[in-house]
Amino acid sequence: MKAGNFHTCAIETSAATQSAHHKEMHEMTGPVPRAAIETAKQPSTVTVRDAVVDLMRRFGMTSVFANPGSTELPMFRDFPSDFRYVLGLQEATVVGMADGFAQATRNASFVNLHSAAGVGNAMGNIFTAHKNRTPMVITAGQQARSILPFDPFLSSAQATELPKPYVKWSIEPARAQDVPQAIARAYYIAMMPPRGPVLVSVPVDDWDQPAEYVPARIVSTELRPQPAVLAQIGEALDAGDRPAIVAGAAIDRDNAWNEVVALAEAHNARVWAAPMSGRCSFPEDHRLFAGFLPATRERIVELLAGHDLILAIGAPAFAYHVEGAGPHIPAGATLCQLTDDPDTAAWTPVGISAVGSIRLGVLDLLARPAPKARAVPPARTQAPRAEPSPLMSVAYVLQTLAEVKAPGDIVVEEAPSARPVMQAYLPITRSETFYTMDSGGLGYGMPAAVGVALGKAGTRVICLMGDGSSMYSIQALWSAAQLKLPITFVILNNRRYAALQDFAPVFGFSATDVVQGTELPDIDFLSLARGMGCAATLVSDSGDLRAVLDRALAGAAPSVVEVQVA
Repeated sequence: MKAGNFHTCAIETSAATQSAHHKEMHEMTGPVPRAAIETAKQPSTVTVRDAVVDLMRRFGMTSVFANPGSTELPMFRDFPSDFRYVLGLQEATVVGMADGFAQATRNASFVNLHSAAGVGNAMGNIFTAHKNRTPMVITAGQQARSILPFDPFLSSAQATELPKPYVKWSIEPARAQDVPQAIARAYYIAMMPPRGPVLVSVPVDDWDQPAEYVPARIVSTELRPQPAVLAQIGEALDAGDRPAIVAGAAIDRDNAWNEVVALAEAHNARVWAAPMSGRCSFPEDHRLFAGFLPATRERIVELLAGHDLILAIGAPAFAYHVEGAGPHIPAGATLCQLTDDPDTAAWTPVGISAVGSIRLGVLDLLARPAPKARAVPPARTQAPRAEPSPLMSVAYVLQTLAEVKAPGDIVVEEAPSARPVMQAYLPITRSETFYTMDSGGLGYGMPAAVGVALGKAGTRVICLMGDGSSMYSIQALWSAAQLKLPITFVILNNRRYAALQDFAPVFGFSATDVVQGTELPDIDFLSLARGMGCAATLVSDSGDLRAVLDRALAGAAPSVVEVQVA
């Protein structure tokens, strides 16, 4: 199908510059696709498959992330030459790749999974996509309609219920002819803030049934926060003597990085990173950056003490990990929140919440008259320099990585025990150069790195993993090798689930207690990596680290660097 010049508002304008296929995504033939016009005299020749493929082209979803099963094979018979099939060796890997790709391109990704068991395998990363607010259209196979009454092998008995509550919408269309319209609706829902995954279950015999092309539509994807509520937030911000901003992942997702920097500078407000944030939302080398809030109520209150106005932007106020007590904010402080999620606004315990586009809301705050002059707050205390040792510290490894990587290199992280150290020794200073999971669920990092590398073609991606988390979706190494992507996988191997051991005292373990199930000896990462087609190097001597990282980061193909750490 050829492209014309009809523009749809279903895609953010900023997304059009991400890649070549995004330009195609915006270009349409008119109210009816040209292919529909050309076949108008022969409507019987248009199948469900034809109509869905047409939609996918117009929506810019020409990369198909999938692991095939019998009920999915007919979907892509005569696979279009302008499409790309991205194979993952397990369904969680598929969804993780699609998540990274969608975040990198700012457009919904397309996923094709097997029925029932396949969706079940994918649920961990569907949960993560939900928490990440990642737009994603998931199609799942279903057995043929004619045998569904007989509970056939590999059927999904309650296909629409299986992925809930971690999809925004799910449907198994009543008729084959309804499948294209269901997928169109799914796309618009996925792209509407707060964005997220959706699922359409499609019986295997639907694809060859006659259908009609879906007319092009215009659907907006930005909601402006209520002006009166935003004005109250602006007045509170102007009145504060010692304001603080808590910056969350939605800032980067909504392309509001520069606007938030400008707002912080206008008010000389200290900026804290929100607890457990899945993206960097403020330059960590900026004079106003104060550090990272933990996911504990008492500690948040302690760190924010002295601020009389707290403005949470693009983040919950606040994400907690363990039970706490006492107030949610310091005494004498006012809490304001700008969020794209009405559910988050609903459960926020105190303060004023405005719901809508992060970028548009911040622009409205910037449009207010210049605020009063305030003193520059004290600078963040820098961590001491890490020194080499016979068994390297994580701090030394990440300090070295920060020194050898380029500022524009992208870091995808899933090393829970190393994250506090990373926050001190591996600063992220540019928008769209850091991705992790908002969910806390493992198995995201490796496949997400593959998806990000596909979505940001030509950009170096560094995937920072723990040894334990690496084993959740290790299959992603094969996909990276097959696609020849410039990804350096750095595995910090401490031979244990260190995050659990570190967390155990919170639940009453003493320093000498054994935490069952947390030791991980004898995993041969080099053999695993080479077996899947990646070059691999082990570093056990601090004197070799810089040279190995330099070589890995200079390579055009994926490689694994395993580093033995304390």
